[in-house]
Amino acid sequence: MVIEPPYLIFLGDVPDALAAKTGLGIVDWRPEWCIGQLRLEGCKADAGIPDLSVEEAKAQGVHTMVVGAVNAGGVLPAHWIASIVEALEAGLSVATGLHVRLASIPEIAEAAARGGSGLHDVRFSNVQFSTGKGSKRPGRRVLTVGTDCSVGKKYTALALEKEMRARGMDADFRATGQTGVFISGRGAAIDAVAADFISGAVEWIAPDAAPDHWDLIEGQGSLFHPSFAGVSLGLLHGAQPDAFIVCHEPTRTTMRGVSNSLPSIQQVIDLTVACGQLTNPEIRCTGIAVNTQKLAEADAKALLEELAGAYGVPATDPIRFGVAGLVDRLETLD
Repeated sequence: MVIEPPYLIFLGDVPDALAAKTGLGIVDWRPEWCIGQLRLEGCKADAGIPDLSVEEAKAQGVHTMVVGAVNAGGVLPAHWIASIVEALEAGLSVATGLHVRLASIPEIAEAAARGGSGLHDVRFSNVQFSTGKGSKRPGRRVLTVGTDCSVGKKYTALALEKEMRARGMDADFRATGQTGVFISGRGAAIDAVAADFISGAVEWIAPDAAPDHWDLIEGQGSLFHPSFAGVSLGLLHGAQPDAFIVCHEPTRTTMRGVSNSLPSIQQVIDLTVACGQLTNPEIRCTGIAVNTQKLAEADAKALLEELAGAYGVPATDPIRFGVAGLVDRLETLD
């Protein structure tokens, strides 16, 4: 599918920034595509771009309204439908990464037909994936894994791509979620792939490559999250990573959306190695990426120094302090 920028980012009335991570991620990594945001009353997220009505967005050249919100189950709240219909009737296309197909909602399908506007369901791929084979593939791969969902796996992979390309390295971000697909223009939302084909879908996302090429594969969920561990395991097997980076949010005590306690970084390393050896016996942890947004700078630096010493790998906040140390380690990987 071709989703035409520029975008109006629709945030609805989400309760917090994490519930708007699709929209905020697009704004962070493709700001030149994002003309404005549309928020409903009570919205608790702000992408830091102008608030626009559909009419104002259309006048400023917007082509597509992207539903930039996420929620458990990927449902479309009924009270958002009117905004989507309004955008379609104004001649905008609408794109979403939710689990519900836009055309399955009669009001939306009818508005799209009347206006001749496009409907883009990013979570639904038009590729017929095979089952994973686990055969060794040429090229090098890094996978970001997490102690929880929504801890910075996508941002870490994107930051790695930016730094590696700046050094002249052959590297590509590989999207495995709807936000990443919006940002990169290619990939598949693997949480919408039938379970038997998850590892095969990741083999398609990160295929055979030149020996010195790096694929930076966006992780999903956590092997310890009771809701999403199945997706995380299939992704790990299909990625066949030579290296993985553990992503962590240090202020959480329970995993997002459930009451389970957060695993330790060591637990994540041990389980990732144990499971990942099925498709790459040489898998190893090469770094730790910590979202320190809620910590003062001095506390953040102290925590990162402590983690680097404890685990013997570079530790950083990719957004706050960059990923030079993580890339240094990858450059020396055997």
